[in-house]
Amino acid sequence: MTSITQAHPSFSPLNLESRSPALRLAAVVLGTLILALTSQVEVPMIPVPITLQTLIVPLIGALYGWRLGTATVLAWLGQAMIGLPVLAGGAGGIHHFAGATGGYLAAFPIIAAMTGYLAERGWNGQRVSLAFVSFLAANLLCLTLGALWLSSLIGIEKAVAFGVTPFLVGALIKSALGAAILKAAARK
Repeated sequence: MTSITQAHPSFSPLNLESRSPALRLAAVVLGTLILALTSQVEVPMIPVPITLQTLIVPLIGALYGWRLGTATVLAWLGQAMIGLPVLAGGAGGIHHFAGATGGYLAAFPIIAAMTGYLAERGWNGQRVSLAFVSFLAANLLCLTLGALWLSSLIGIEKAVAFGVTPFLVGALIKSALGAAILKAAARK
């Protein structure tokens, strides 16, 4: 008899993959609510505000797993597209996906999937330094994709000056905080 190695997450504090469909749906709804609420915590800047989204999006990926985390972020972005006030400053509507924040918004499901995938492979609260690197990579990827889109609107120099540089210290802080939250979740 051959044994088959399980390919399930090595770290899942919420263990959502083994929960009922109703509980997973409730987790998605709760995740979109948390994303909407934390999007309201912002420091207004032009052309892109500082928000807690770049902490919460990768955290949802890491806590929910890459599949459910990505689905949650996509559901939240879908709410924004239909006009619900779930983005920074209570904004909503499809036009935000074509404006200055479009690249950052497009990056969110990618970074949720990335941190979820890495968390499932050990880059999590059990190995806090790898969790930090995972969050930092997610933040840098988000800034890169956001700046690439923004550069098509205002040029590359301004995109880096206004869409990347002001966010670098925050990326470090949010990455450390995300790793600390995963560490706390791993203890439970």
